[in-house]
Amino acid sequence: MAREMGLGVVPFSPLGGGVLTGKYSREDQNQAGSVAGETAGNRKSLNVALGWVTDRNLAIADVVKEVASELGRTPAQVALAWTLNAPGVTAPIIGARTIAQLEDNLGALQVDLTPSHLARLDEVSSIDLGNPHDLLASDHIRTVTTGDMKIETLG
Repeated sequence: MAREMGLGVVPFSPLGGGVLTGKYSREDQNQAGSVAGETAGNRKSLNVALGWVTDRNLAIADVVKEVASELGRTPAQVALAWTLNAPGVTAPIIGARTIAQLEDNLGALQVDLTPSHLARLDEVSSIDLGNPHDLLASDHIRTVTTGDMKIETLG
C-alpha cells in the first residue's frame, strides 16, 4: 500500500525484538510462563512474553543465520540489509542499546545480498494469506475458472 501511494516505510524493530540477531532459540519459548519468576525483568523473558519468540520467527532467524554464515556477517547485519533492500523502506529504526550494537548494525550497509539470498529470506517470511486466498489459488478453482473441468454424469 505504501509503495502504491508513494509513501516511505520506517519499520520499527526490524530485528524483531532481537530474534533476528540469533540470540533466541526454541528453548527460550518455554520461558513464557517464567516471566514473573526469577528471570523477570530480563529482556529475553520480556520478548518471549510479548510473543516475539515464535516458531515462525525462529524459522526466519534460522535462514538469516544461514545467510549470515555464508557471507561472513552477523545475523543482525543480514536482517537489516534485508530490511533496507525492501521496496519503500527509507530508514529502519534499529534501536541499538550499546555502541557495539550500533557499530554492528551499521555494518549492514556493507552487506550485498544476492537474489538467491533475498529469495530464501522472502520465502521463509512470506505471510500465509489464508482464506479466501488459499481457496482462490487452489488447483480446483483454477480448473473450474479455466473451463478445463470435465463434468461426468452419473449413469
